[in-house]
Amino acid sequence: MPESQLTAEASIAYQSFQKMRESKQVYFTFLQEIDVKYKSDGEATSTETEELGELLAAHDKNVAAFNEAMNAVEDFEARDALIKLMS
Repeated sequence: MPESQLTAEASIAYQSFQKMRESKQVYFTFLQEIDVKYKSDGEATSTETEELGELLAAHDKNVAAFNEAMNAVEDFEARDALIKLMS
């Protein structure tokens, strides 16, 4: 089922899923960059550590929004279609 055919609640949940997936990717990409940068020696700067914390906080916020949006999808068929779309 295309996103355009989802119920309003399922569409909001799908958009929340996309934001959550994107924030996860941004966080892990930055974490990997820091790991590669300091793999042989050194550690992340306080600025990098702060940015990493901000990215994690943003992701946590997106996870909470997604959970809330998923709880709002009460229709079984809409929930099933949404889960298939996210797979």
